Amino acid sequence: MRLPPHILVVNGIKVRRPVFLLGAPHSGTDQLARALKRSPGFHVTTGRACVANVVYAFARKPSIAGGPGAVRVLRDSLAEAWQVLRGSCGLCPETCREAGGVTGLGPCVATNTVTRFGDASPDLLYSAPVLQQAFPDARFVQLIRDGRDVAVDMLADPSCLAWFRPVMLAEGTEFPNAFLGLNRDEHRERWKDMPAAGKSALRWRSAVRLSASLRRDLPDDQLLTLRYEDLVQRPAQTIASVAEFLETRVSKVALYGPRIPKVGSWRSGLRPDDLALVEKVARQELTRLGYLSS
Repeated sequence: MRLPPHILVVNGIKVRRPVFLLGAPHSGTDQLARALKRSPGFHVTTGRACVANVVYAFARKPSIAGGPGAVRVLRDSLAEAWQVLRGSCGLCPETCREAGGVTGLGPCVATNTVTRFGDASPDLLYSAPVLQQAFPDARFVQLIRDGRDVAVDMLADPSCLAWFRPVMLAEGTEFPNAFLGLNRDEHRERWKDMPAAGKSALRWRSAVRLSASLRRDLPDDQLLTLRYEDLVQRPAQTIASVAEFLETRVSKVALYGPRIPKVGSWRSGLRPDDLALVEKVARQELTRLGYLSS
């Protein structure tokens, strides 16, 4: 039996059916977040430190996410991020302010216009089970993108590459570790010596496996799965499906522009050795999702 939704109140507004965007790094959650941030009634945050600290703690040590206080901690961190205060946008990363078209310190929305809350913080996927418990009426939109294109953008992203340093796999790391894509402790040394392209493929492979688990566990009225390729190549139709799922109007203007990562960028963006490694590591998932011929 589904539990009744917890009623969280932020700035006098009841948080009902919050929206969470999930996906592997560089899978398009930031593009969709831009669309939601510019849609009437939405207050969507991304990358606020109060949320990121919790998300990465859960990602690196899954046992913390299974602890008795995890739901309350995550709920409280989101409530803090969603506060609409003078200067609150100054606490957001530049990517969040830019996505909302904010030029000052905010706030980026007026409380009398907010009807829906959401978050698209990077790596929120690893907190999905806790989010389900914290907000039983939540709506999740997950994006799937060709793992080879994901690898191209991860290799050009210093924040992603920072997680690939050997020091990140410290003693005490828990296994299996979905965040790094490792199943067993004996893979530790091989991971440390693996090129960044292989580590990118491991992270993508693990993320799409988590996405598949969510697809099995959540009912259709709570989870929508999109292809990044559809978001870029058929934005009107894709946004229409998002709007129907969320039962609200969603802006598609933010999906157009020169900064949208291209589909098929791996063809020119991956060196032959890196491409071969990515396809070797993630072959099963690339094939299952139709990105690679069997």
